[in-house]
Amino acid sequence: MTAAAVAQQADKPVAQNPTPSQFQKNPALPDCLTLAVQRGDPSSGPSILLVKGTKGCSAPWHFHSPNEQLMMVSGTGRVEMKGEAALNLHSGGFAYAPVKHVHQFTCVGGPCSFFLHSDGPFDIHYVDQNGSEIPAEQALHKQRKPS
Repeated sequence: MTAAAVAQQADKPVAQNPTPSQFQKNPALPDCLTLAVQRGDPSSGPSILLVKGTKGCSAPWHFHSPNEQLMMVSGTGRVEMKGEAALNLHSGGFAYAPVKHVHQFTCVGGPCSFFLHSDGPFDIHYVDQNGSEIPAEQALHKQRKPS
């Protein structure tokens, strides 16, 4: 957990601008996504993350144990939720995925950034085309291009 995240645990007011050094990769996410913790501790409870993705970056079909809220900051993100029409979200666009609702997200047209709010510890469970859970390595391996 970063020093900023530790300081936030005391319920003190926070006003900050992100710095490049705050953004880190998460081994459970595609390499094309980096994130910075803005509030909370995603490993143990509710959190707000600022996430950046490169053009074409995709988090393939997955679900989360907690509820997830997404708000676009910049660029365009395509949100596809099981049983719903796909939608391209622009700056200010919002999406909500309830507990275990299968969805995927792609940065389209260029890089994008968005806030993610999770109301419990952050996790991600990838699924195949039949909705069966698969390991992250399998889900993310399909995205990698041959070298």
